[in-house]
Amino acid sequence: MWQRSLRMRIVTAMNDREINGAVRRGVKTAVGILILLAVWQAAARTGIWSAYVLPPPAKVAKALAGMVESGVLFRHIGVSFRRVLEGFSIAFFMAMAGGIVVSQKPFAEEYYGGFLEFMRNVPPISLIALLILWFGIGETSKIIIIVLASFFPMYLNIRKGFVSGSRNLLEVGTVFGLSSWQKFCRIILPSAVPDILVGMRIGLGYSWRAIIGAEMIAAASGLGYLILDAQQMSRSDKVIAGIVTIGTVGILCDKLFLLVIHKVAKIWEEGGTE
Repeated sequence: MWQRSLRMRIVTAMNDREINGAVRRGVKTAVGILILLAVWQAAARTGIWSAYVLPPPAKVAKALAGMVESGVLFRHIGVSFRRVLEGFSIAFFMAMAGGIVVSQKPFAEEYYGGFLEFMRNVPPISLIALLILWFGIGETSKIIIIVLASFFPMYLNIRKGFVSGSRNLLEVGTVFGLSSWQKFCRIILPSAVPDILVGMRIGLGYSWRAIIGAEMIAAASGLGYLILDAQQMSRSDKVIAGIVTIGTVGILCDKLFLLVIHKVAKIWEEGGTE
């Protein structure tokens, strides 16, 4: 009984510490944002830049509120989110497939490794003209841009996780007569989970960074289209509002992904201790 009570006290203390740490980080973040807004307001008021180039925060907030009230902003967010999710999912499955090939048939990488290294250094935006010629101005070209942006960080992390498994455990698996696929499922894959999750998190961030380039391809909706359309209409307040929206949505997606990771890790840990 006393052991259970002690364990509950320890868990409560740890939870309180996490909550206090989160509160402190939140306060510091809020202070940083307020300082940035103050500098922004001061720069706009002193006339260092004209309101056309750098509109004051109140004007940006008004434009943002107008788009929220009309529902236009949520429509563009929904379109961009769908494209990011689709491109990210395709890139993840491709990265997983490549990692599995490397872990099971290492010699195969000698045939395609050079091409991947070449493509990794080619900016996806530089391929826009070629993608339009090949696939037109529909959704396919936009999705490919996101796939190219998010594939490589995921692939490199997943590959690292698959090829850096414990040799000792693999030898133990060989002693027990496990097949290559059994060793992959029982030894390599579980040990690679942390690298896979890190790669997914980085790839998700790259997906949001690529959405502007993807929606430059004759898009009629999406946050990238919103920013480009506002730029053509000389609405710098809407341009900044769109940038703030992309950053905010990206942060929320990252936090949600971290929450899922923590939940999965907790379930995994509890299952391993039973």
